[in-house]
Amino acid sequence: MKALQPLLISGQEVLPLIEGGKGISVSNGESSGAWAAAGGVGTFSGVNADSYDDDGHLFPQIYKGKTRGERHKELITFSIRGGIAQAQKAHEIANGQGRLHMNVLWEMAAAEQILHGILEKTKGLIHGITCGAGMPYKVAEIAAHFGAYYYPIVSSARAFRALWLRSYHKYREFLGGVVYEDPWLAGGHNGLSNSEDPLKPESPFPRVLALRQLMREYGLGDVPIVMAGGVWWLSEWQDWIGNPDLGPIAFQYGTRPLLTQESPISNAWKQRLLTLKAGDVYLNKFSPTGFYSSAVRNPFLKELQERSERQVAYALEPLGELTAAFQVGTVGKPVYMTPEDLTRAQGWIAAGFTRPMRTPDNTLIFVAPDRAQMILADQISCMGCLSACHFSNWSQSEAGTTGRKPDPRSFCIQKTLQNISHDGDVEKQLMFAGHNAYRFASDPYYANGFVPTVKQLVERIATGY
Repeated sequence: MKALQPLLISGQEVLPLIEGGKGISVSNGESSGAWAAAGGVGTFSGVNADSYDDDGHLFPQIYKGKTRGERHKELITFSIRGGIAQAQKAHEIANGQGRLHMNVLWEMAAAEQILHGILEKTKGLIHGITCGAGMPYKVAEIAAHFGAYYYPIVSSARAFRALWLRSYHKYREFLGGVVYEDPWLAGGHNGLSNSEDPLKPESPFPRVLALRQLMREYGLGDVPIVMAGGVWWLSEWQDWIGNPDLGPIAFQYGTRPLLTQESPISNAWKQRLLTLKAGDVYLNKFSPTGFYSSAVRNPFLKELQERSERQVAYALEPLGELTAAFQVGTVGKPVYMTPEDLTRAQGWIAAGFTRPMRTPDNTLIFVAPDRAQMILADQISCMGCLSACHFSNWSQSEAGTTGRKPDPRSFCIQKTLQNISHDGDVEKQLMFAGHNAYRFASDPYYANGFVPTVKQLVERIATGY
C-alpha cells in the first residue's frame, strides 16, 4: 500500500486519519484524546456530552423543569458543561500530540449558544469544529471568532456551493477541510437529498471529484477533503491516496473506533458489533430530525417499522374512496377510510393494537396501549434537544412549536441515545452504525473477540488494514 503522508490539519501536520464524532457521549474525551495522542485527529462530540462532579463521577442529566422551555434551558447548561469537560479530558490525554476537534449537529437545539459557551471556556484546547446535519452557515463565523478551524460535513458539491456562497467565502482562512460524508454508507444521520434514491447508492469517487473541482474554482485546491463513510481498509482506497485529481485527502473513521478499549460504549454494544452481518445496518427515515439515518436492525427499529406499516389514510368526511366510517375514541365524529383499510384496522385491533394515533399526514397508526402510553409520555417530557422535532412538535423558534401535530411514527432521540450510551439494552434502543459494521465479524484483526486500544487501531489502519 502507498505510505500515508502527514497532512496539514488545523495548523499542524498529522496523520490523515480522523476519528468521526458520534453524539451523546459515544465519542468522548478519552477516545478522542487517545486518537490525537496516536498522531491523528481525535473528535469528541459536543452533543449533550457527559460531565462530572467534583469527585469525577458522572453527573446525571435529570430534568426538573415543568415546561419544555425550562427543560430546554437545562439541556443547554448540561451541554455546555459536558463539552467543556470532554475538551479538558481530551486535551490532557492528547498531551500536545495530534489535533482535537469537536463535532456538533447544526440541527441540535441552541447549536450557536452551545458552541459559544463551550469555546469561550476551552480556548486553545479545541483546534477544529466539525458540523453537519443541516446547513451550518454560521459555524464559520463562530469558529473564526474563537480562532478555530471549521469542517463542514456535506454529501455533495452542491451543498458546499450553497455554504460557500452564503457564508464561508468570508472566512476562507479558517476552512480547515471539507468532510464528504457518503449518504449511503455513513452511520448516524445522512445527507440524502430529495433527488437521491436511498436504495441506489452512488460511487463516492465522482462525487468527491466534483467537490474538488468546485473547490478549485474557489481557490481551495489545497484544502483537504475528508472521506467519511464506508472507509474500512485503506488498501481499498489506494487510488485516492496521492491522486492529483483529488488533491489532499484524509480519511474519517466513525464505526471502527467504537470497538476500542477507550470507547465508552458498553461491553454489550461492543459484543453486538462483532456479530453483525451484511445488511444488518438499515437506512431509515424514522429520526425526529427528518433526515435519513443508518442504524443496526434490532427490535427498536423493527417496532418503528411495524408501527408505520400499521397505517391507513383517513378523512374527516367521506371523500372519494374513503367511505368506511371508523370511530377514533369513544366520543366525537367518526373518521373515514377505505373499506379495505377498515378491514385491516379491525385486524390490527383484534391483534391487540387497539390504540389509533393520528399523524401529521392525515393517517392513523395502530399501536398497543402500553406503546401509546409511552409515546405520549415521551412527547410530554420533551426537553427540546433539536432545533425542530417531528416527534414532539417542539421548535426552538419563538412559537415553540413546528405548527404540526406530533408524529407518533418517530421517537424521542434524546431518550434512546442517552439510554444506549449509558446503561440501556442495545436491542431495545437506537444503535447507530455505519454500513460496513458487519466487517467486524470477518476482519481477522478482531479474531477471537480482540478489542484493540486506540493506539493499536490507528497503527493498524496505517498499514492499510
